[in-house]
Amino acid sequence: MQTMNFNVYATLVCMVAVLLLGRYIIKKVKFLRDYDIPEPVVGGVVAALLVLVCYKLFNFEMKFDSSLKDPLMLAFFTSIGLSADFASLKKGGKMLAIFLVIVVGLLFLQNIIGVAVAEAMGVNPLMGMLGGSITMSGGHGTGGAWAEIFKAAPYNFSPAMEVAMACATFGLISGGLIGGPVARYLIAKYKLKTPGVSEDGTKDDIQPVGFESPKKERLITASSFVESLALIAVALLLGTSISEYVKEHSNFTLPTFVWCLFMGVILRNILSALNIHKVFDREVAVLGNVSLSLFLAFALMTINLWELVALALPMVVILVCQVVVMVLYAVFITFRFCGKDYDAAVFAAGHCGFGLGATPTAMVNMQTVTNHYGYSHATFIVVPLVGAFFIDIVNALVINGFLYLPFFAH
Repeated sequence: MQTMNFNVYATLVCMVAVLLLGRYIIKKVKFLRDYDIPEPVVGGVVAALLVLVCYKLFNFEMKFDSSLKDPLMLAFFTSIGLSADFASLKKGGKMLAIFLVIVVGLLFLQNIIGVAVAEAMGVNPLMGMLGGSITMSGGHGTGGAWAEIFKAAPYNFSPAMEVAMACATFGLISGGLIGGPVARYLIAKYKLKTPGVSEDGTKDDIQPVGFESPKKERLITASSFVESLALIAVALLLGTSISEYVKEHSNFTLPTFVWCLFMGVILRNILSALNIHKVFDREVAVLGNVSLSLFLAFALMTINLWELVALALPMVVILVCQVVVMVLYAVFITFRFCGKDYDAAVFAAGHCGFGLGATPTAMVNMQTVTNHYGYSHATFIVVPLVGAFFIDIVNALVINGFLYLPFFAH
């Protein structure tokens, strides 16, 4: 097996190339435009297929430098925190509670489906758990953490890590693929009024803001850019430092990106309350959107598709069931209980993103939909907060609860 190692600069070139490739393909393929498939997903899947061909047919492996991955992800979540003031959180309070209940319901359903299918097909129910909320709503990070636990005594499930990474990869791709089509179906089926056009057919004056319109032209100066970059850098430093301290001195752990998001929220609101500095929301949104796109491009172009090819039939059945249930849940539960309007359709697209993969996928799904149909303020407040602040904590409690069932007696 020959190996080509890409340094940080070559990796950055590849990440940008993936985004440009995705944009080019979407321009040429009407189906992708009509169904709102995100650019990083399109370009990333093509790149992953190329890597797979090189690996399987030519015994040629590509290894990319991952040093930019975490900073990009953390910068994205930090920018979300810097864009959320307490006044906005109060406005979305009721919907925040409703959406959180909807999300918790899916966590239970995913684990029930995973364990039930595993039992029905006569395989280890831990495979069902790894194909449930651990990787579907938890993603690669949660999957890796629980895989280490399942590999050790008393569970002794040796292929846990391979199963977890394959499931999380499958979920990440699926979540990016189904979000746009689900929203488009709901908008068309219920003839929802979308922003930007009034009842009489004239254009509305309201414009999208922040993460809802990453392609909108923004007026940015060098000095203001440095100020916004400084805010993100400070929040990153505080968030990562607190995360490391907590991990070393207590048993309580949260993902590092949650601490960075939280520091962003605190920094923004302290500066606002003391009237020291007003955060330039549009500029922070630019930095966040660039970080998001590059992170997702890297995540998708570096997935090991041969892990999916090697999945056993029971795992494939579990994953397909999870995707079908996610679509049905988004249409019949998320959409209905979030109000059955345009915002609810965007909520459904976002839920598909992090219900099967990760919060960044949810954000890209929603951005793609709102770029096509118009702004949706509530979703860009509620979804990242639920996906970042609450999902990991609640998911850990749900998973622990399931492990007390008789299936997992040890």
